[in-house]
Amino acid sequence: MFYSFLQKCVAVLLSLTSMLFTSTGIQLADSMAGHDYPLIAPTEKSEADVRVMSFNVRNTDLNGVPAPLRRDLGIREILSIMPDSFGVQEATITWMAALRAKLPAYGCVGVARDNGKTVFGMGEYSAVFYLREKYKLLDHGDFWLSDTPDVPSFGPGASYRRICTWALLQNKETGEIYAHVNTHLDNGSNEAREAGARQIVDFIESKFVDTPVVFTADMNTGENSKTYQIMTGALQDARYAAADAEGTDTYHNCTPEDKPVIILDYVMCSKDAAVDVFRVVTDGIDGRFVSDHFPIYADMRFATGGEAAVESPTEPDLP
Repeated sequence: MFYSFLQKCVAVLLSLTSMLFTSTGIQLADSMAGHDYPLIAPTEKSEADVRVMSFNVRNTDLNGVPAPLRRDLGIREILSIMPDSFGVQEATITWMAALRAKLPAYGCVGVARDNGKTVFGMGEYSAVFYLREKYKLLDHGDFWLSDTPDVPSFGPGASYRRICTWALLQNKETGEIYAHVNTHLDNGSNEAREAGARQIVDFIESKFVDTPVVFTADMNTGENSKTYQIMTGALQDARYAAADAEGTDTYHNCTPEDKPVIILDYVMCSKDAAVDVFRVVTDGIDGRFVSDHFPIYADMRFATGGEAAVESPTEPDLP
């Protein structure tokens, strides 16, 4: 009841702030004006494809612009891409309330990384969202990237508690099943990132033997890292597997042309999946950056439809 009321309040606030800044023409510090780099917009999706998105929403301010003044931009960007499922990173409890309030077409699973609770959750979520009408939630779960994965905990050398959230989804019309696994690896420790990647690969290879898998993440490391090698030993990077790929770096910090290429965000999938399209979406909303990371997505087709359906769990009442 409380969170239903909270979500309604958030929806009204987002609408009001969006109207205010659109009507007044105020140029905020997250403006894209004056930046010269490729502008890449979302494409139309084939009905045969599954669209999977990864989006680090930036938990607090961006270039001095507070999160409450940016949340509507991020939500509108998600709606412009309209993925079948997507994983978020840096989604605080207030971000989660906003996403739930303004994205009623999507179901959601995940818990907060610091205390694991779905009510008054502390810390960021690495939640997975999916289209409610199109997909049935068959199973879901969360584990911490540590030696004690069932309780909130730190991995070796990690700066923060890190969590991995997953959802097993079945297309209600075709019966096709796939698993979406999402995480945000540690920013401060190679050891923690590598250990987390190994733990995720072990989980995928044991849990989803005959089921197609998609993996989304801000891995906080580039393509020349051991962490990337661990993940691509089990999965293919959609950026390079796609028949039609267009992209740039994914982390820009509002200065996309003033630094070397930094790729931190990834969509990966089972090696037998056919990836048709990959995009790093850079066109922004209303001339503004939606985050310090560009959202990315891939359109793909799975070689197999997964295993037989299991009893659908009750969807958690997330904020």
